[in-house]
Amino acid sequence: MSLRSTVDFLLHDWLKVENLQSRERFADHSRETIDAVLDTCERIAREKFAPFNRLVDTQEPHFDGEKVILPQATHDAYKAYAESGMLSAAQDYEVGGMQLPYTVEAAANAFFSMASVSIGSGMLTSGNANLLMVHGTELQKKVFAAQEFSGRFSGTMCLSEPQAGSSLSDVTTRATPDGADFESDLLGPRYRLKGNKMWISSGEHELSENIIHLVLAKIPDAQGQLVPGVKGISLFIVPKKMVGPDGQLTGERNDVALAGLNHKCGWRGTTNTLLNFGEGKYPVLSTSGGLDGAGSGAVGYLVGQAGDGLRCMFHMMNEARIGVGLAATMLGMAGFYASLEYAKNRPQGRLTGAAGKDASQPQVRIIEHADVKRMLLAQKAYSEGALALALYCARLVDEQHTGNAQDADVARLLLEVLTPIVKSFPSEWCLEANSLAIQVHGGYGYTRDFPVEQYWRDNRLNMIHEGTHGIQAMDLLGRKVLMEKGRGLQLLGERILATVAQAEHHAEWTAEAHALREALAQIGQATQMAWNGATPAQALANAVPYLQAFGHTVIAWIWLDVAAGLGSDASASAQGRRAACRYFFRYDLPKIGAWLNVVKSRDATCADLPEEAF
Repeated sequence: MSLRSTVDFLLHDWLKVENLQSRERFADHSRETIDAVLDTCERIAREKFAPFNRLVDTQEPHFDGEKVILPQATHDAYKAYAESGMLSAAQDYEVGGMQLPYTVEAAANAFFSMASVSIGSGMLTSGNANLLMVHGTELQKKVFAAQEFSGRFSGTMCLSEPQAGSSLSDVTTRATPDGADFESDLLGPRYRLKGNKMWISSGEHELSENIIHLVLAKIPDAQGQLVPGVKGISLFIVPKKMVGPDGQLTGERNDVALAGLNHKCGWRGTTNTLLNFGEGKYPVLSTSGGLDGAGSGAVGYLVGQAGDGLRCMFHMMNEARIGVGLAATMLGMAGFYASLEYAKNRPQGRLTGAAGKDASQPQVRIIEHADVKRMLLAQKAYSEGALALALYCARLVDEQHTGNAQDADVARLLLEVLTPIVKSFPSEWCLEANSLAIQVHGGYGYTRDFPVEQYWRDNRLNMIHEGTHGIQAMDLLGRKVLMEKGRGLQLLGERILATVAQAEHHAEWTAEAHALREALAQIGQATQMAWNGATPAQALANAVPYLQAFGHTVIAWIWLDVAAGLGSDASASAQGRRAACRYFFRYDLPKIGAWLNVVKSRDATCADLPEEAF
């Protein structure tokens, strides 16, 4: 079974994505146009990405003193991706888009993530431009977003700082008005930024003509002080090279300087940088035409309203979290396919019969051993289940944007609850799938002769970036399941119970239906008990076990919905999906009891331990 057949099944047989063509926005699309997009992306991924996955891992980006050097293969892959139109796939025709359902865009990008997540595609650039299309001015959309959609410019998100990390309330990058007439610039209120940003993916390269940084910074108050907390954060467009109102480069370099490249465990084909804003390396002309003094600051244009930066940035962050989950999923899938192929061809050992092992008999392929089947089935359950969840969430995005008011609001709330899961479950359990892929290969899996060790290294990042595992857990238990008086959790529960009711009509799934109903009840009980009379510190002390239990319940629901819908399909692929569903219910879902016990009891073993005890 190939990735393409899995994607086709999930899109068409399970999600019925072609039904979207009844909506005006997608009226031009059909099974044929969707297949054409998938064909194109599958071909580009096969020809321009997959053959160079090991190359970009070994030939890391390096700085020659003037510019960052990347392999030619990365330039070719970027060009092919940009020319495919995928950077603007879901955008309006008027801005060069295809008005493609986001569900199809996400599925198409899965091919690139599996071929080489390290080379990357356009997740940050698309997210950057999409944010500007919602929160930018008309000229900002034309000058910056449109150029990103074409691939002429690329984009980043600049949040973290060396001293702050994920604690955005502690950012110290400053943005001061650029003169008394700072609000008169056509591209938006013009500020000067000074500060440092860390962990900036694709922060410096020569793949595109320009790099558009979206930077979080604080505007000092009248006394020159930074406002504490996240309410004082604003968002700015800071181009690497200065751009005129006509979208053309002016020939000036903005005061954004590379301070260093981070050398990573994985994702080595993508530059990751420390950037200095306004250190004076590239002084910029003032609005009056004179040359400002060194250290005057990098030019930035305000996006939206002052102090509203974090709300604007969450538009990109939430999109990126779905993208991270999909990347983690496809790395898990890549490891699964590699270890499946290896297991089918590697002879080793003999099966134990009634008389024991007969050494005179030929060796069997390792896929015939029960424990190897266990490891392969676990990989399939984690990665294919995560892919189904990612595409389900993408379908909710389409519903939010094109459904009627009531359905759009339901989709919004479901996305709020599911976003921490679609990011966190794949990043933890598809990483475990990669570990199992190494195990299937045995000692060979630990060498660079086979690709699975790189898949594991690449995937290890996904539990960290775009919000660490702990941050996703606190977001879920501390905000998402409580928002609007728990309505999002209630809506999700209703969908889960609808699947349970459907499965109960099939005798082969009654046990799983009962188990899922019980798991949902445990989640509800744990949510109440965690917060009943508790301080936030007490309730959130075991947020990660809650996240793990919640994620397992969601994936169990997804698998049961898939399996119960197979009906009497007797194909090998259907048999495999039924087995993956049963595996997850019998081997993984029972784990949630232990996780939820510490949540319900508000166990303080970790929280109360003094540091000297370590």
